[in-house]
Amino acid sequence: MSSVTLNKKPRVAVLGDVKYVSDEYLEGVKAELDVEFLQSSNRQQLQEELPRLIAQSGPIDAFISITDTPPFKPLNGELLSALTPHCRVIASAWAGYNEFDVSWMTSQGIWFCNTVDAVAEATADMAIFLTLAVVRNAYVAEKRIREGKWYDGIVPTRDPTGMTLGIVGMGSIGRYLSVKAQTFKMKVKYYNRTRLSSEIEEACHAEYCSSLEELLSQADVVSINCPLTPATRNLISHAEFKMMKDGVFLINTARGPIVDEEALIEALESGKVERAGLDVFNNEPNINPYFRTCDKVVLQPHMGGWTEEAIRRAEKECFENVLRWKREGRPAAPVNEV
Repeated sequence: MSSVTLNKKPRVAVLGDVKYVSDEYLEGVKAELDVEFLQSSNRQQLQEELPRLIAQSGPIDAFISITDTPPFKPLNGELLSALTPHCRVIASAWAGYNEFDVSWMTSQGIWFCNTVDAVAEATADMAIFLTLAVVRNAYVAEKRIREGKWYDGIVPTRDPTGMTLGIVGMGSIGRYLSVKAQTFKMKVKYYNRTRLSSEIEEACHAEYCSSLEELLSQADVVSINCPLTPATRNLISHAEFKMMKDGVFLINTARGPIVDEEALIEALESGKVERAGLDVFNNEPNINPYFRTCDKVVLQPHMGGWTEEAIRRAEKECFENVLRWKREGRPAAPVNEV
């Protein structure tokens, strides 16, 4: 199907507030799409609102999720069944999509789209920030000065120049991170399920490692940048920490469950991991109390993509996926095939 032919504008239900795209852009969207903003703020409310809205106004052709997903997860058939059989596109404003049941969507003939590039650079910036923070032991230094102290026993820290940054997952975020690391004269190596082209490797100044073990054994800083899938859950656990150099630094801006937290705590306590920079955790926002009190960990509350520009781009990317489907019969960047 090359295009979508409809007698009326496709109806699009939007979960969350659109705050950062321009009014002019949104007016252009509304010229092609019938946009309706949902009022639900949790899973139970959405399960009630969707059927009621459809009964009152008719089927929904596309569903956009811009809001934070924790109050709604999992976004699966139980939650979204009222959308079937008419809905054809579900788009999320976030890069990670483990909260979405893509298999169910595929079975229902629904395209699912995450954001490919919208939050990638902002998340790479967070990874750089956390890398510098842990290498320079910034949290302890700030804590000392806030206590009215000065150096007070802090030993000299490392310099990122010449260190090897090992990137696990070389998608958009990993590529931005690789380029940014050149500013600090870091060597970059990466492990990815598929090797990148030589042109991309050259542009990113990145060297490919054919196995995770090869990467972990050579990296001074390990940065987790892959999506959370059944295959990557607990990808970094006890065995993987043993592969790493003594005194390695670990950065995770991807998803908490990719790293086995008990194994990470053991590695921090033993000194195998010198310090860790974490923007993501298991069971967010109820994180392990160890991380809140440990001086060897720099913490952020899943803020990697939480910038005005990143959110603006994410909002726009969601609408562009639906518009492309409307015009050509296929969204711009689907995760699945239907």
